[in-house]
Amino acid sequence: MSSHSDDWSTRHSVLATARRTAALISVLAGDRPDPAEVADVLRAYGEPDPVDLTTRDVAKMRAAASLLRRVFAAGHADDAAAILNQLLRDHTGPLRLTSHGGSTPWHPHLDREDDAPWDEWLLASSCMALAVLVWDRQRPPGRICASPTCQNAFITQGSGPERRYCSRRCATRERVAAHRRSRSAEQPGEAT
Repeated sequence: MSSHSDDWSTRHSVLATARRTAALISVLAGDRPDPAEVADVLRAYGEPDPVDLTTRDVAKMRAAASLLRRVFAAGHADDAAAILNQLLRDHTGPLRLTSHGGSTPWHPHLDREDDAPWDEWLLASSCMALAVLVWDRQRPPGRICASPTCQNAFITQGSGPERRYCSRRCATRERVAAHRRSRSAEQPGEAT
């Protein structure tokens, strides 16, 4: 296998696809996501230029991301699997292999055709990656950040305690806020 194929496989691995899903869910969460920001996320995860997204493309991708967010909000593998099964049943085509006319290594797709609309591609590729992670780990593939000021989606991985926050920054911010709340609750009862 050539290094081009190795690079392509790394950028399009199950974990990379799941991370791209989490990043897209997060960038598409706002009321009016900027097509340029969405395109930047796609490029960051290996989508080749040109990435031309219309406002309509982004609105449809936002609807797909909203459906996928439910998988990240699932508290148990059974819930994540039920949501994924429903999404697979309602929104994807049959499993097929494609090389995009010989321009990429062979890989699986669940969208109905190679030139599927962005929203269909997002939903199908994400469902496949997230389903493999549920299968592999027997737990939800990710979470929604526990910080009420953030709400980004992120992929959980590895052993050890499951993460609650998308980043150290969010975890630290919430820890500091909890500390301040506990200190202010202690102060009224203290003697002066």
